[in-house]
Amino acid sequence: MIDRRNALKLALGSAATFAAPAILAQTPKPRTRIVFLGTKGGPRVGIGASNPANLVVVNDTPIVIDCGMGVSRQLVKAGVPIPSVKYIFISHHHSDHNLEYGNLFYNAWAAGLSTPIHSFGPKGIEAMTRDYWELNKFDVETRIEDEGRPDPRKLLIAKDITEDGVVLKTPDVTVTAFRTPHPPIVDNFAYKFEAPDGVIVFSSDTAYNPKLAEFAHGADVLVHECLYLPAVDRLVAKTKNGATLRKHLLASHTSTEDVGRIAAAAGVKTLVLSHFVPGDDPDVTDDDWTRDVKTHFSGRIVVAKDLMELQLPV
Repeated sequence: MIDRRNALKLALGSAATFAAPAILAQTPKPRTRIVFLGTKGGPRVGIGASNPANLVVVNDTPIVIDCGMGVSRQLVKAGVPIPSVKYIFISHHHSDHNLEYGNLFYNAWAAGLSTPIHSFGPKGIEAMTRDYWELNKFDVETRIEDEGRPDPRKLLIAKDITEDGVVLKTPDVTVTAFRTPHPPIVDNFAYKFEAPDGVIVFSSDTAYNPKLAEFAHGADVLVHECLYLPAVDRLVAKTKNGATLRKHLLASHTSTEDVGRIAAAAGVKTLVLSHFVPGDDPDVTDDDWTRDVKTHFSGRIVVAKDLMELQLPV
């Protein structure tokens, strides 16, 4: 039986393709792959796409980028044991990117975690980690005593990122942070992953930022957030705070046409559109997301779907 993750595995330069188990068994295991755990931008929770989260696996080491609601369940659906996660990166402190940060670690601990997870994020992640343990002190200490579990507070090692540059370097991967504007948030980081099979850049939420193209120059994969203006206008028309929300969305996100400009300037091999704004409008098609991108970028474009997998090299 083909599981959902394998069913959504990408063929080179195309949308998802369905593969038979016999074919999968003959395919060498990739050293580097991306799984799009949650592709809907924003904090609203619905029955469609999950909230923002991504996974990079390098030589069997799972790295989570952002922890929107549902990230733990999406990892399980993707066939990734939660205790196997080694690193967590938070791009910025909007709730749709950090709300399940503590709970992801807790769920790993509840599933048998006994080795450290290192987390990185803008200033505040160290304090958030301390506050999480204070909030859950009763439960944690009860389970340590009553169930014989290891103390999880020693296993989640958080580090504030305060400036651009390399934040993690292992034999398998180098991760570099790059500050990009997401008004009114200043402490907001894009991340570059240099892995054995290629370079992956995640834009984070960002206003149109030509300097991001410099940061992503020559990347094999650029995963970029995107905003589709007609759908935003439909959204704000039925929202009480519509005028204010529209102003925020247009000032702090990147339109599909501008995403195309960034990808073209960066010269990336594959552009993946994700963190859709809005991400729950049923009338928006893949063609809508890509149409304006193509006016500037002629390379490979992928419209991400939850649990879709992309293997490197592309």
